[in-house]
Order: sequence, then C-alpha cells, then structure tokens
Amino acid sequence: MAGEFHPSTGILPPKVQPGYQTYKSPYGPKYTVQNNIRGWTFKSVSRLGFTLAGFGGVAGFFALFFFTDIPRVRKDIVTKIPIIGQHYVKEVPPSDNPF
Repeated sequence: MAGEFHPSTGILPPKVQPGYQTYKSPYGPKYTVQNNIRGWTFKSVSRLGFTLAGFGGVAGFFALFFFTDIPRVRKDIVTKIPIIGQHYVKEVPPSDNPF
C-alpha cells in the first residue's frame, strides 16, 4: 500500500524505466518521450520556478513593509527606496526631544 497513488495526498509511486524498448507501431502516431530528470521536465521545472519566485517576491515585499516600524529597517532599507522612501523618514521635533 505504500507504493500506490493516494488522491488525498497526491503521492505517486516511483516510476521505474522498463529494461526493454517499448513497441512503436509503424502505423501509429510518431511520438517521443520528453527528456526528464526523475520525472521533472523542463516545462514543469520552469513553471514551478516562476511560481516559487512569485511567492518569494510577495513574501519579501510583505516582510519589508511589515517590519517598517523597526527603526533600523526603516533607516537602512525603507528610506532608500527611490519613490516612497521620503514617506518613511521620521523626524522628531525639537520640542518632543527629551534631551
């Protein structure tokens, strides 16, 4: 039961290449097997890479603006963003300075 397909988890059994050449009919369609590495084709890897890059970019954008209230992040990173950096500059008026 460990090597069977489970629709709830999406776990597939490992694919084993047969030790012989498969039969191709001369009257059937001309097909080829896509090049792959352990079942991962270039198309599937590139699609996964673009998806992960999108999620990573959104996560980085969220993390950056979630931590803008931390003074070190605001001073070193956020204020140096070209268009919106001036919005995050926090200047304390001299009347509110305790020293």
